Amino acid sequence: MRTDLPPLPHWQTTPEDRPAAVRALKAAVRARLAAAGRPVAEVVAAMEERVRAEVAALAEAHAAGEPIWPEVRYDDIAAGTVDDATRALVRRRGCAIVRGHFPHRQALDWDRGIVEYVERNRFFETYRSTRDVFFKDIDERPAIYPIYWSPPQVEARQSERMATVQTFLNGFWRDESEGKRWFESGRDALYPDRIRRRSPGTSSNGLGSHIDPGTLDLWMTAENQRAFHHLWDGSVEAYDPWDAAYRTVGPQYPAGTICSAFRSFQGWTALSDMDHDQGVLYSIPVPAVMGYLLLRPFLDDVADDDMCGVDVGRAFAARRPWHDVLVDARYGIPDVRAGDSAWWHCDLVHGVAPVTEQRGWGNVMYIPAAPWCPRNERYAAQALEAFETGSSPFDFPEEHYERDWVGRPGVGDLNRTGRRSFGLA
Repeated sequence: MRTDLPPLPHWQTTPEDRPAAVRALKAAVRARLAAAGRPVAEVVAAMEERVRAEVAALAEAHAAGEPIWPEVRYDDIAAGTVDDATRALVRRRGCAIVRGHFPHRQALDWDRGIVEYVERNRFFETYRSTRDVFFKDIDERPAIYPIYWSPPQVEARQSERMATVQTFLNGFWRDESEGKRWFESGRDALYPDRIRRRSPGTSSNGLGSHIDPGTLDLWMTAENQRAFHHLWDGSVEAYDPWDAAYRTVGPQYPAGTICSAFRSFQGWTALSDMDHDQGVLYSIPVPAVMGYLLLRPFLDDVADDDMCGVDVGRAFAARRPWHDVLVDARYGIPDVRAGDSAWWHCDLVHGVAPVTEQRGWGNVMYIPAAPWCPRNERYAAQALEAFETGSSPFDFPEEHYERDWVGRPGVGDLNRTGRRSFGLA
């Protein structure tokens, strides 16, 4: 990391005057790159060309009938027999489908168990639909239930099969650099998330293209400036989206729906069979896309106080007119069966395709890979408190449906993996 260039201003908490902070940051970045001998336009062009090359390769592969999402068998992960070509494709695309992650029957039983849990506790009689302002600019949200602590969710999170896949995925990252170890690849923190249940016949506009790791804090905190230093010091060609340096420390600006943890991969486990054309997950499978998204606001066609529409409290959307290179590079998952899981690098642009009169159920439970690190250790302590009280976790709206629910698991139901994921062992 270069130390001979002008420093960048940083804000560890949300700036009171965000437009002024954006103007100050843009001026500082331009001055820093000039000192490095790289005009802004040249740096952005270098990153855009890298992304365009991957987008063109994806189109070529798709035209040739090749699968875009790499598919990995759970049994091969468990046996350590995933071949080099598959590993290389997962690294290049930043996403994967794990076939047979859980037995088909077990996943269907979990689906029924969740229904029994919510019905026993009269969830539908008490549910208060809330308008999620975080996603308000990128279409509607799928049918998300704010349920975190059902027995199936807890069982899946702490299962050996889940830990095996998480360790496999964490291994794609460079967890040690600059003389520091940034996370433990063989241990995950428990990150509680919700479930999605979309019933047959549902019509949905889907969820627009976006990323989840943050908003203005991706440019403005000192840790993120270090994490993405290749973008700001003239060495853009060396940017590595798999380097965990500084991503596992530091703050994130608060909002109604954020992710305070570091997720190496976002993920969900299918609880129903789903066809590829029924309003399913899609991604733009180019891990380096974050570099392009962060650099794009510095071109002259974006106002000096604007970051291509990104702001605190709103989803980081990828859309026209700023990100034309990306909008036609969306590739949905293939058909999946209950028990398969889908995973995508935390930086990938992703969304949910629209559907009209959906065929079959579209049910998943969201479980990511969140390796043990300082940031995730802090979050695990907050998650433990929510688990013990049945509360909604810190990152999510304060709805707290499960506090008095019958059948909610407790600390005594945790196995060794579950206890370690909460920092209890």
